[in-house]
Amino acid sequence: MAQGGGQGRGGGDARGGGGGQGRGGGGRGPQTPPLLMTTTAFEDGSVIPDKYTQKAGPMAVSPELKWSQVPMGTQTFVLLMHDPEPVLNKSSKMDVTHWLVWNIPGTSTGLPEGFKEGELPDGTRQVSLRSNAYMGPGAPAGPYHHYTFELYALDMKLDVPQGAPQQAADTRNAVVNAMDGHVLGKAILVGKFHQ
Repeated sequence: MAQGGGQGRGGGDARGGGGGQGRGGGGRGPQTPPLLMTTTAFEDGSVIPDKYTQKAGPMAVSPELKWSQVPMGTQTFVLLMHDPEPVLNKSSKMDVTHWLVWNIPGTSTGLPEGFKEGELPDGTRQVSLRSNAYMGPGAPAGPYHHYTFELYALDMKLDVPQGAPQQAADTRNAVVNAMDGHVLGKAILVGKFHQ
């Protein structure tokens, strides 16, 4: 099961923040349950099956993701899948954006396996380092890389245009900056992979 957090406005962001303070008035009153994200593709913290990775080549598909306990006032969701290992092992100053999906309608309860490429009629937009679609894990042989799926519930729709894959880092920065102060909740799933 995914970890939740970041109930308050201005909570964590896609740079790795943990979440803001709740609206419970200093701990008094009922607590809002945290946003939850689950998948049937793999257990949280376990190995991501080959069909969702670059090992599957062009047949690779995105995993099904589902979420629940959505905060009141959610207008859209942002999903970010990234590999922080290059930064952690100091081989790069930036981690790898494997999938960024924004303006997912607030009424959505998840994304299906094999999510469609490009901008969708409902306004959902997406990009990765290589295309306007999901890019599966592709870590080389050696230590496992940990792929983090971060889901953010927002109180607004983001005015960030569909970017080209070559500009994935710029698009991610624009989305993160636009999210600032509008995060109602956050959930995380982690999978690991190496060749």
